[in-house]
Amino acid sequence: MRILHLVTHRSSFFDRRIESLRKRGHTCDIVTVPGRDLDDRAQRKATTRSFQHYLRFYRHVLSAVRDSYDIVHAHYGLTSPFALAQPHRPVVLTLWGTDLFGEFGWLTERCTRLVDETIVMSHEMATHLDGVATVIPHGVDLDLFKPMDQQTAQQAVDWDPTAAHVLFPYTPSREVKNYPLAERVVKQARPRIDRNVRLHAVYQVELPDVPVYMNAADALLLTSRREGSPNTVKEALACNLPVVATDVGDVRERLDGVTPSAVCTDETSLTAALARVLDHDERSNGRPVARLLSVDRMADQLETVYRQALAG
Repeated sequence: MRILHLVTHRSSFFDRRIESLRKRGHTCDIVTVPGRDLDDRAQRKATTRSFQHYLRFYRHVLSAVRDSYDIVHAHYGLTSPFALAQPHRPVVLTLWGTDLFGEFGWLTERCTRLVDETIVMSHEMATHLDGVATVIPHGVDLDLFKPMDQQTAQQAVDWDPTAAHVLFPYTPSREVKNYPLAERVVKQARPRIDRNVRLHAVYQVELPDVPVYMNAADALLLTSRREGSPNTVKEALACNLPVVATDVGDVRERLDGVTPSAVCTDETSLTAALARVLDHDERSNGRPVARLLSVDRMADQLETVYRQALAG
């Protein structure tokens, strides 16, 4: 198949999708909204692009669709109106979470009623929509994200091996990730642990370095106000890193049966769970769960959706 992908910004999880499809022989061309190129671990809201950026994007899309594509695949809700602007090819829309629950969620919801197929990251997102949506979380690169010796990893990132290390995998400036809550939880957990507890906000690092930090950490702390299907949780599972998280997106589903880990609904339970995980000082059993979320499995599901769009 020849597929034209529209996206607000390139990211590691988006690139994994494209690579998985190209390995299967599909032709994938990409049109990105002009403006600053943002990494997925330090991304800003797509709405920081100006009207002029999206006008240029529209022109680029119209120019690109002159070629003989089978499918137009819009990634993120704000690209969907431009995919729908061409009436001749089936449109698949993938929603990432903030596009559905954020400022322009109303626009995203309207566009889902017009596209041929909708893909979402979690069952929570699917139930929020009026129509039918297929749940396909971003796949995890299991060759990159895998367990390694913790002491070796801590030496690589220069972390104190006698301390307990809590990983916050986002930039603290992103309000939706709620870094102040993470700071409070760690502060309240410290008196309950015999070791020194350190909180590390890790962001804007090269992708190959991310699993090293995950293997160096003792717990991943996710305090987001909302999520779709956070990639960091799935990557932590692949590294057997325990996760303590707020009950957002598909986190509860992903952590079902994973120990030690916890999904919490308030600050008090987050603190207790983090203290408990750090006190146990064990790796999780998350790797088998992550195998169900592999890149290959994701590619299988994408191909099925494309065939449905073409048949519809």
